[in-house]
Amino acid sequence: MPIDTNAIEEHIRGIFIALGADPNREGLKDTPKRVAKMYEEIFEGMLYTNDEIAEMFNKTFEDDLSFKERTDTNDIVMMKDIEIFSHCEHHLALMYNMKVAVAYIPNKKVIGLSKIARIAEMVGRRLQLQERIGTDIAEIIEKITDSDDVAVIIEGEHGCMTTRGVKKPGTKTVSVTLRGRFNIDPMLNNKLMMLYK
Repeated sequence: MPIDTNAIEEHIRGIFIALGADPNREGLKDTPKRVAKMYEEIFEGMLYTNDEIAEMFNKTFEDDLSFKERTDTNDIVMMKDIEIFSHCEHHLALMYNMKVAVAYIPNKKVIGLSKIARIAEMVGRRLQLQERIGTDIAEIIEKITDSDDVAVIIEGEHGCMTTRGVKKPGTKTVSVTLRGRFNIDPMLNNKLMMLYK
């Protein structure tokens, strides 16, 4: 179902009225339309399931890989410092300064590197929890690479912590999602953390 920008416009006008602001004053009269257009962009990921995102970015390479016929390899592919943003589903607050690291052990194929960043970005473009961003990215990477061994590490700041409530700017939340051997092999986990530093 597409994002209903007309309904968003109506509701933004209603919020202005509830706040005691005149939605017809010069500075606000076009704001509902601008907010609706912005929401259509920043919540684009809500239009797609994890399966659909996996299909959208399913570009892998199988040629000339030294591990093509090996299933016991501990070779890790990691992309880190992928910058994304998202919005907390509890307060609609911005989750910002988010850096994502994605690692996996190839299972006879590798994913195109730009696709990892695009997956992280698309998953962030939903009403989210940081923990769910990690599990969603891991699930999509598993589907595309056929690898059970996936790790996602996310570090970010949350507007609901830094600008309201407890108001602690600079507070960072780190979430770690481990699948397969990353979850059970301490040596592999240590290798992952060394690469992450």
